[in-house]
Amino acid sequence: MDALLAPDETPTVDIREGGGPFVVVCEHASNRLPRALGSLGLGLLELASHVAWDPGAADLAEGLARRLDAALVLQRYSRLAVDCNRDPALPDAFCTLSENTRVPGNVGLSDEQKASRIDALWAPFHAAIERLVEGRKARRRPTALITVHSFTPVYRGVARPWHVGIISTRERRFSDVVLAELRRDRALTVGDNQPYSAKDNVDYTIRRHGRDRGLPHVMIEVRNDLLVSENGVKEWVARLAGALEELVPAAGMTSPPIAPEQEAAAT
Repeated sequence: MDALLAPDETPTVDIREGGGPFVVVCEHASNRLPRALGSLGLGLLELASHVAWDPGAADLAEGLARRLDAALVLQRYSRLAVDCNRDPALPDAFCTLSENTRVPGNVGLSDEQKASRIDALWAPFHAAIERLVEGRKARRRPTALITVHSFTPVYRGVARPWHVGIISTRERRFSDVVLAELRRDRALTVGDNQPYSAKDNVDYTIRRHGRDRGLPHVMIEVRNDLLVSENGVKEWVARLAGALEELVPAAGMTSPPIAPEQEAAAT
């Protein structure tokens, strides 16, 4: 099986270390497609829309990482190639219909074509998160997993009233506190497992790397029309960082820093 990405193409994952207790992940940070896949039969307007990525989510994730001194993991290819927030065994990992947009290049994929995308894009992304989180665990560094997404204000003709949604697994202790913190602002409409929930198969990353490791975790969805300007992104960075900073004691993330010699011994 030939490699999907040419040697001169953008690496799959952008990963940055941070000194704080948070790991911020953005699975849908880019609308880039591997050169070998062309445009998957879509036009430029479709590829620029929420069909191909989460507009504003990468800027929000990067802003949060800077504000919180958090580690950051960004996927650098479109979810249309393979959705890194899905189990690749599920049909919607290789989307053939996004809202009302058909994706011709994903119709009738062979097992070999799917495996090529998984090997080049999906597997390296999750391996990078795993290495980061396990490395922090080995160094006894308190860690909470935050995944950042955006959603379209209108979906299949139905307006969505929420400014932000908090998505959880069945382990809700951390997400419930995030939800309560954001709801203190009466001007906000905050969704609880809205506009998506685990029933929509959107909890893969927080379940695999958060819940299954016993780490505090939450998925945050911000409506993408609130992230179209630099000021809008800054406002949401400040709002979300303020809520998350309040949760450090509640999440049990107040362990004393590891001395350099201890950290070296653990690596």
